[in-house]
Parts: sequence; structure tokens; C-alpha cells
Amino acid sequence: MWVALAAVAAVRQLCGQPPQTELELDLLPPSGRRLLPLESVAPLCDGSALAMSRCDPGPGLDLTRDLAVWVQARWLQGAGSDGSPCFQLKAGHGVGRNANEEICLSGYARALLQANLSPWVGPGQQVSLEVVLPQGRERALRTSNAAFGVVDGLALIGTQAEVQRSAAPDQLQQALAALRSRAERPGGCPELILVVGENGLDLAPQLGLPAELLLKSGNWIGPLLAAAAEQGVQRLLLFGYHGKLIKLAGGIFHTHHHLADGRAEVLTALAALEGLQGEPLQALYRGATVESAMDQLRQSDPELEQRLRGRITAAIESRAAASVQATTGVNLKPGVALFDRSRRLWAVGDQGRSWFGSADL
Repeated sequence: MWVALAAVAAVRQLCGQPPQTELELDLLPPSGRRLLPLESVAPLCDGSALAMSRCDPGPGLDLTRDLAVWVQARWLQGAGSDGSPCFQLKAGHGVGRNANEEICLSGYARALLQANLSPWVGPGQQVSLEVVLPQGRERALRTSNAAFGVVDGLALIGTQAEVQRSAAPDQLQQALAALRSRAERPGGCPELILVVGENGLDLAPQLGLPAELLLKSGNWIGPLLAAAAEQGVQRLLLFGYHGKLIKLAGGIFHTHHHLADGRAEVLTALAALEGLQGEPLQALYRGATVESAMDQLRQSDPELEQRLRGRITAAIESRAAASVQATTGVNLKPGVALFDRSRRLWAVGDQGRSWFGSADL
């Protein structure tokens, strides 16, 4: 949203419009139009324009608060054909890139830029936008971006204007309301895929999981499992990063790290049940992340590492089913599918396999 604001301000400057301290943006449904404050905008001597906005994520903790967003805009020669986006986006300093050096940008971000820039970019025209986040690299170190292959800065992967705080009660209430709405449709909600975060929401359709079945759970997995059972869900998949969902194998059903962690303890307990002992077990416990610990184990004992993956998914599925039974009395057996930082399927449980058809798992 703040990138779009600075982009529109810079393009307006290219069009000869006077600077303003506020601009109205179309934030797309359901948010609608909003008047947002702009820091500054100015023409540059090379014919481009530079604008700056500053992130205001609203109440609650958010590492993007007060983050400066710079966008430099310039007209492109030999503009694109009709039907192509009216802009080209370049990742400047502090903006996250994937392994192919491409800017990490969500569909919502693209649609937001297109909707707000198209009134200023005529037919057959295109504008180049270079986004710079001066503090992006430093703040990205406080995120899990690197675990998902995002390097050099913050990713522009939001899915709506309002911040969704995954550990806040309002996130749970939104998810519960969405679940109730699905259950009230004709035919109810017999199938559901609970996804912890934005990376999972983006990755799931690429792996063939039906987008219409996805529901973002945030960290509130336990309450949503119970609510799904009560709303008549008969087939459910838990889909998420292995370093997050491994907590469920230890009976931790609210997965925000401020509440409970236990990943190392769960991992080493399951490894011990697979026969790992002594220094290799201690090395597994000392791993900085689940990913690095498992990578180290794979190098020393690949067969045991594969068995441990299976034990992890089996433990998650067993604990999830037991939690649903204990809280609702419903005999629902959730499946689980875990992905790694390379955004590849890492392990799929026995109950989860049916969601992937004949794919080689």
C-alpha cells in the first residue's frame, strides 16, 4: 500500500501535477478508497521523479512501522503493448528478491499498482518504478524471509490493505467468521486447508492444492481445528513451514514463538525415538533452526533423517486428531504437508497424501 502511494505520487509528478501531502488510493475490495499521508515528492534532474511515503501499519507490533519507502519513476521508451501492465517494477536496495533475482511481489500488490497507476499512464505508455527500502535489509533480518528464499530485503507479498496479526485475537475472529461463512453455503464446508502464513497461501496453489479451500489460520491452529470439526469439515489438511508446524508434534497448538517454542525439544525427542543418541543427538538439539539441524543430520545419516521426517508428520497428524477429539468429541483425522525454505514439499503425512493425487512424494 505504501509502495503504491509513493509510486502514484512520483507518476503524478511526471505528469506535471502539483505536490500534495495526501493522496487518495483505491485499496481494492473490501477496503475501498482511503486518503493517505505522503512524506514528499520531487522531480530529479534526469527527468525522473522521486517520492517517499512512510509505513503506518496501525495498532499492534509490526516491524514495518515508520519504514521509509522510496519510489523513483521514469517513463519507458518503447512502451509495452495494450493489455500489458502499465508499469515495470525494479527491486532497489532493501527490497526482497527470490532465487531468480526477481522481485518478490504478490498478486494483490500488482493489482494495487495497476489500479492506481492506470489513470496516470496513458494507452501504450509504461512507467518504470524502482522501489527502495533504505532500512529493508536490516529489518528483513528480523523476519523469516530467508527461510523462504527471500534475500536482500523485505518482500512485497501482502494480500490486503489491513495488517493481519497472526497472533492477535482479531486474526482468530476473522478466520472463524470466514469458516462459518463457508459452512453456511449450500453443501457446507466438507473440505478445508488450514495455512499458517502468507508464504503457504502463495505456495499451495502452485502445488495443486485448491485455492478455494485455503484458509489462513495464523498461529491459532488449535481453535481453528476445533471450529472446523464443529462446522462439519470432514477432510482437513494442515499446510505450513516445517519449522512452524513441528510444534504441533509436541502438543503446542498456538504456534507464535512469544507464547511457546519447543522446536528443538520436539525434534530431539522424536529423533531419540528413532534411535539417535549421544553427540549426534546433542548436535541436532544445538541446530539454529529445524532446517539446519535436519540438513546436518542428512549429511551424517540420510536414512535416519528420512525416517525422522516421517515420524514428525505422523506425530503432527496424531496430535492434531487427538486435540480435535478431546475438544469437540469429533473423529476428524487431519492430514499434514510441510514445506521447506526452498518452497518445496519437505514431508507429507499418511493422511495428507490424498491431497496430492499421484504426485511423487
